[in-house]
Amino acid sequence: MDMRHTDLAVLGAGPGGYAAAFYAADRGKKVILVDRNDRPGGICLHHGCIPSKALLHAVRILSEAKSSAARGIYLGHPRIDLDRLRAWKDLILDKLGRGVEGLARKRGVEFIAGRGHFEDSETLRVETAHGQEFIRYTRAIIAVGSKPAMPSEFDLGNERVMTSTEALQLPEIPARLLVVGGGYIGMELGTVFAALGSRVVLAEALPSLLSGADPDLVRPVAEAARAAFEEVRLGAKVLKLGTSGRQIRVTMEAGGKKLDETFDRVLVSVGREPHCLDLGLESTRVGRDDRGFIQVDARQRTSDPRIQAVGDAVGGVLLAHKAAKQGRIAVDDWLGENVTFENVVIPAVVFTDPEVAWCGLTEHSAQQKGIAVTVAKFPWSASGRALTYDRPDGLTKLVIEPDTERILGVGIVGVGAGDLIGEGVLAVEMGATARDLTECVHPHPTLSETLMESAEAFFGTATHTFIRPAGTTEGAS
Repeated sequence: MDMRHTDLAVLGAGPGGYAAAFYAADRGKKVILVDRNDRPGGICLHHGCIPSKALLHAVRILSEAKSSAARGIYLGHPRIDLDRLRAWKDLILDKLGRGVEGLARKRGVEFIAGRGHFEDSETLRVETAHGQEFIRYTRAIIAVGSKPAMPSEFDLGNERVMTSTEALQLPEIPARLLVVGGGYIGMELGTVFAALGSRVVLAEALPSLLSGADPDLVRPVAEAARAAFEEVRLGAKVLKLGTSGRQIRVTMEAGGKKLDETFDRVLVSVGREPHCLDLGLESTRVGRDDRGFIQVDARQRTSDPRIQAVGDAVGGVLLAHKAAKQGRIAVDDWLGENVTFENVVIPAVVFTDPEVAWCGLTEHSAQQKGIAVTVAKFPWSASGRALTYDRPDGLTKLVIEPDTERILGVGIVGVGAGDLIGEGVLAVEMGATARDLTECVHPHPTLSETLMESAEAFFGTATHTFIRPAGTTEGAS
């Protein structure tokens, strides 16, 4: 067999994989990037982050058009051309996909479309449309990502039971849609379909939406969902799905009652599982945990000295920007840099309307861990810019270490929270204090001022709201 040689073989061309491949090439290494799809970009670009955000932007325009009469602007009833909306979304994906391909070529990274399989700890076999290729590498990075979980009891083999992958293809606007799961994906796609005209029922087994976020940040999102959806059911357990003609029959326990209903489609968004099967890992020393995720240390090393792994394949928070950071850490570690993924600040963003974002220590986790903190908040009802957006429903909060005044966490809910959280990441990562934030002049009128005024609220000196000094407010303990 013909054997090709490379310094680095990267299996998986999503944000973690292509970030690692490009960075290694920038550091002078020969790199081959392998992915089962015909174009790099991974799930995030083609079936996740980017198409969902495109659709969320589109439906936000719909929502603004419908609410514009309150401002004296009458736009009439919006008309939706689903084919053109789908084509516009796909055009974005095509442009970005071609962009990643171009960046690979400019860096000299060779991209191979095919299914990778480890023959042993130093050889990767790739099944392509043209036959097999064998790659001998010095180092390999696994970045194969994850896929939506579909519990066996929900898998009817019926196209009307969807995961996020199928839902993002916009097959139709169902008259009545059940969303199973109130996490990131369920809330975002529920928002999309509700704005497009579906009557959305959301069923979440836990007692709250967006588990992991602070309740005060979730509250405006939950209120918006209750207004936009037909119903939000908490503590609801879906027991059974079945086909009923052109609909899906659903048996559910909610509110102490057993319900039997029909829906035109069901979106199952109950988590994700790693794409780690059929990779030939049994031919290596790579270990996996009981959920199938690859086990790594803080330097992204697996138990096989030639192989590292990053991103969704290793578990933890399944976010594209986390994967990209881990990809760079893996390369740095391979090249002898003293790096680690420990204590890296990873922001989380839910792109609902309003958006919610947080980074660092949350107030809820501080309470659970018994960490004494002081929380400083600034309500957007006091923000001139929020009022000009007609969106006073937001809140900015800082989680602060009382003795040192160091900012340990930042949380934001409101329009554009995902863009604002970057300043919070910088503050936490750099060890900034509340005083540091007050001393940084923020432009007026902007939503970024809410971070500065939250810090001022810690000292009881916020200009645009009256809040007692943080010392007189009870913090978590």
